[in-house]
Amino acid sequence: MSVDLLKTTQLTKSFGDTHAVDHVDFTVAAGEVLALIGSNGAGKTTLINLISGLIAPDSGRVDFQGSDITRASTHRKIGLGIARSFQLVNLFDQLSVQDNVTLAIFSREGRTRRLFSLADADTAVRDEGAAVLKQFGLDTRAGEPAGGLSQGERKLLDVAVAYALRPKLLFLDEPTSGVSTREKAPIMDIITSVVRSGGITAVIIEHDMDVVFTYCPRIVAMHQGAILADGTPDEIRNNEQVTANLLGTHRHA
Repeated sequence: MSVDLLKTTQLTKSFGDTHAVDHVDFTVAAGEVLALIGSNGAGKTTLINLISGLIAPDSGRVDFQGSDITRASTHRKIGLGIARSFQLVNLFDQLSVQDNVTLAIFSREGRTRRLFSLADADTAVRDEGAAVLKQFGLDTRAGEPAGGLSQGERKLLDVAVAYALRPKLLFLDEPTSGVSTREKAPIMDIITSVVRSGGITAVIIEHDMDVVFTYCPRIVAMHQGAILADGTPDEIRNNEQVTANLLGTHRHA
């Protein structure tokens, strides 16, 4: 029997008259790689912002590993093991690829103030950062400025930075947005391989249905702030409500 790593209960957030998240019950089982889909404005990002602590809910509850974390700070939630990558990549372009990952490791250990004095001296951290970069296929770019990476490499580095926080639950916000079609499968192959080998639970927010149907055994569809459907790729493909509201002409046979 699967155990819920994360559970939201009647989670609600409104902006004026807009019910961005409307009494949502959402569960994520330990070890899952699932997709969260929905049209723009469906409430996906707001739901993740509520869970990760960037905004506070109007009502409802968030439980992580059986404990109420609804009002915990973002910093506290990162400490508990919740991390995210962003649709708009948040990297330090002037720092090297290696130092971006090193900074995440120091942040995890609460040593960010001493980054520049410790970065070269702390062999264990440098070695860990190098190992993470190798997992993501970025080891040959370690010494280069992050700003010089291709869009696909930037996406991988953004996930690598989040991965270096050693999360139990990782939210990936559109990991293939802005990259070419031919880059999408290699990027997702690397990400899903690293996540699964590390035993990390992952929620992937994604618009590309080919990516979703290929890499995510469970798919949760949101519409107008509520969960519209929750099921396997076949169940989602054949759900008439999802087809009408989300997939439109892109329905997969």
